[in-house]
Amino acid sequence: MKVSKFTTSVLALAVTAAFSAQAADDRYIIKVDESKKGIVKALAKKLGADLKVDGNGFFAASFSGKSLSEVKGLLNNPHIQMIEEDQRRMPLSIYSDDVGNAMTEQLTPYAVVQSQADQVSFNADAGMKVCIIDSGLDRSNQDFVWNNITGDNDSGTGNWDENGGPHGTHVAGTIGAADNNVGVVGMAPGVAMHIVKVFNTDGWGYSSDLAYAAEKCAEAGANIISMSLGGGGANSTEENAFQAFTDNGGLVLAAAGNDGNDVRSFPAGYPSVMMIGANDNNNNIADFSQFPSCDETTGRGKKRTTTTNDAICVEVTAGGVDTLSTYPAGMATSAAMTADGVAFLSSSMENAGNAAGNTYYMGTAEATDSGANGNICMIDRGNISFHDKVQNCENSGGIGAIIINNEAGMLYGTLGDSNATSIPAVGATFADRAALLAATTADVTIGTSDYGFMSGTSMATPAVSGMAALVWSNHNGCTGTEIREALKATAEDNGAVGHDDYFGYGIVKAKAASDYLTANGCGGGVTPPPVAGDITADASAYRAKGRNKVDLTWSGAVSASVDIYRNGSLRTTTSNDGAYTDSFRTYGSFTYKVCDQGSDNCSTEVTVNF
Repeated sequence: MKVSKFTTSVLALAVTAAFSAQAADDRYIIKVDESKKGIVKALAKKLGADLKVDGNGFFAASFSGKSLSEVKGLLNNPHIQMIEEDQRRMPLSIYSDDVGNAMTEQLTPYAVVQSQADQVSFNADAGMKVCIIDSGLDRSNQDFVWNNITGDNDSGTGNWDENGGPHGTHVAGTIGAADNNVGVVGMAPGVAMHIVKVFNTDGWGYSSDLAYAAEKCAEAGANIISMSLGGGGANSTEENAFQAFTDNGGLVLAAAGNDGNDVRSFPAGYPSVMMIGANDNNNNIADFSQFPSCDETTGRGKKRTTTTNDAICVEVTAGGVDTLSTYPAGMATSAAMTADGVAFLSSSMENAGNAAGNTYYMGTAEATDSGANGNICMIDRGNISFHDKVQNCENSGGIGAIIINNEAGMLYGTLGDSNATSIPAVGATFADRAALLAATTADVTIGTSDYGFMSGTSMATPAVSGMAALVWSNHNGCTGTEIREALKATAEDNGAVGHDDYFGYGIVKAKAASDYLTANGCGGGVTPPPVAGDITADASAYRAKGRNKVDLTWSGAVSASVDIYRNGSLRTTTSNDGAYTDSFRTYGSFTYKVCDQGSDNCSTEVTVNF
């Protein structure tokens, strides 16, 4: 696994040193006496400079085709203090997939390393079984321990081991693809799985299908239910089925949804189901990951109260952007690319085939260029369409095309519905640009594959399901709820400090969760930092003698007196006798909480309205 997370200052310094040896774009920084900068700038422009940045005591300029020594020779001026290369600086991915061809070697998806799953050994003797409710797992993909896999068919959906699309096979690979030197490796390699195929040929099912599937999962002896699916509206039959599975010691997980809004999707929105959001390989939240509020309101009018419940919103996240996993045989499109014999990350654009030869840099390829004849075209993104770039390469006699992104990350694109080109074309990352342009030979291959990429909270959910099985296999005396709490307690905090609606408690870390259970036991200290403390409070609002009244009651406080807060400000400190009445004349919404005096051990907030 290639991981570019800089965990030591030594590695960071090594990378900096590697960058400093590489000149970029014939661009240089000229340090100069500020009072004489105008003279030097005029000289530079006369000598063909393209001025880029004008700073205090320096300016930057590019000199096309000129080396540092040549620029120093041209700008022989007493007002110049120093001339140095203007080095490129770019974002670096924290985690990345292995580079290579999954059809011929085993690759580790970035989420495995991001989640520390590669630091925990799966205990195959622990009896873990994950039930996947989805579109089936296609038996054509051999990256599974098939004698550990069983399944059920729902009415009208077809055989569970024949795909209803690639979704279910992709999900299953993330959970349990085998560690077998080919393909990909799952979070819990080779874990026993039970497949319940619920999606019809149109790609959807009903809440009753899920309730029935939960029963099938229980009958199969599953510990975990994983659902990369969802929809609007709660359903009591469905909710009761998952609550029963949880009450019997199991763990249920479901996707938060991919609409990038604050809508609560179900079944993820039920308290018995762990809601999973998605992050990318840079620890950022995915822009599609839904983020429903943790607040729930009950009652009406004077009885209306709002409380916070972290079981109805995103609890944790995992890698769900451009995740590599299993596909039904031949259903994915793959790209492989090497330069000077070194493998680089690439994305498939169009035109299956292979091309190998010398490289030729075409800039942004806005016109034909005879220099490309017989060569692999290296092309920068920008100015014209991907199709026209590849077309100009092919019309110049080019045999393949590599289009390099002009911003951080991989270039994902197609050549359009009216593609008239025939040479294989791939996208490449901006971070690899310097190395690719320095290469003299390249090899580009596009073909069908049993492995491919998908994005969504549908991909993050099986990641957490697999991690739960991995951790649980080493602590199989725990209940599913205790595993759920351990994953939250040890997640890496991201986004806003503390619990938030996007990341929940953070990005799951399997090694940290396993170590935490080793240190604390299944039930000892595994509850995550609470939204509220051990104090419970309730409020009742009414009008009396022309004033607004709020009767506040509480229990669970341990100090002799309690602090009562209204709308975030201390209202009063009063005896811990379990009751207090507030009185005022203003109107609006008022939020209360009760805390042990001078501490942050507080109740959840309760809200009343006048």
